[in-house]
Amino acid sequence: MSAPSPTTHAGEADRLVAAETLYRLAAALFGYPLAETQQALESGRLREALTPAWQTLTGEPWPELPASPDLTALELGYMSTFVQGRRGKPRVPLVASAYHDLLNGQTPGSFLLNVQAFYRHFDLQAAQGDEGHADEPDHLVAMLEFGALLCHLEHQALLAGRDTAPYQRAQRDFIARYLEPLLTTIQARFHAERVSGLDPTLAHLIEVLPRWASNQQAALASRVGPCPPPRGAEERSELDSGPMWG
Repeated sequence: MSAPSPTTHAGEADRLVAAETLYRLAAALFGYPLAETQQALESGRLREALTPAWQTLTGEPWPELPASPDLTALELGYMSTFVQGRRGKPRVPLVASAYHDLLNGQTPGSFLLNVQAFYRHFDLQAAQGDEGHADEPDHLVAMLEFGALLCHLEHQALLAGRDTAPYQRAQRDFIARYLEPLLTTIQARFHAERVSGLDPTLAHLIEVLPRWASNQQAALASRVGPCPPPRGAEERSELDSGPMWG
């Protein structure tokens, strides 16, 4: 088998940088709104960063979307969608364990342990208190940040001439089991709740990320094989028996 050409190598590096950028920007947007977020939306800096990444990954331009009028509007739209709701529960939760169908017969505790097992394998901890979702490894922000880390590690391995397959397999499995189901469920709940007032860029991410994640997972599966079925729900952790992706 011939070695990858320099052009192929460069193209794969560009794809990994683009995917890491998309993961990181999406994670920042789905986190609690900050003044810096509003400024990036208003100035167009966020779109300037998203556009080349999205173009590289999908061949499509990122649309020009209006920003929320100000930080207060950005916060209100975020809070009314993802934090507040009927009977004190969010209208569109950003944590996977809030959706019964995503547990796949597991208890919430077992589900969270299995998500955490992915992070532990790469010496990563879930987000801490200053990010507002400590002890929530199944929060969408934590999952997106993990996707960014895997792309970063794969990129480093590629540049160093090391095997990239372990990171591809990990991302393939994580998307299939956790990220893509959560993104799809968030999208469905968003539609069902007929939410209004959310920042247009966030609303657009809700629309396009499930399909992108599905395509990403399919592309990874074509490189390193299909995602194996998860182990039984009664097991404490899928990964405690040893590394899966070495």
